[in-house]
Amino acid sequence: MSGPHPNPETPRTTTPPQDAATDVVRWAAFSCVLVPVVLLWYGTSLAGATGTALGLAAVTAVCRLLLRQSERGAAGPPAEGHAPRRGRRHRSGTGAHRGGRHTGGNTPVA
Repeated sequence: MSGPHPNPETPRTTTPPQDAATDVVRWAAFSCVLVPVVLLWYGTSLAGATGTALGLAAVTAVCRLLLRQSERGAAGPPAEGHAPRRGRRHRSGTGAHRGGRHTGGNTPVA
């Protein structure tokens, strides 16, 4: 077991770790280029390949926005000052209209 011993204070990797959303967007951008090239290779028209490329680019852009938005929502602190909503119409407490069956509550006694 000869050789240099790693210092526990120095990082093992020199590049920062990448998040999953960045990897997904990179693969999607790659497919936006690759798919039209393959379509042209197999004889699809230039207009068809261009339309496919534009469609894939639009879907990629929307997915990127949704991924970033969900990352911000997951990383952010919960909103304070909002009481939890209850019931169908956000009512709390007890009352006459709480749901369920009301059997014999208002029937006259003979």
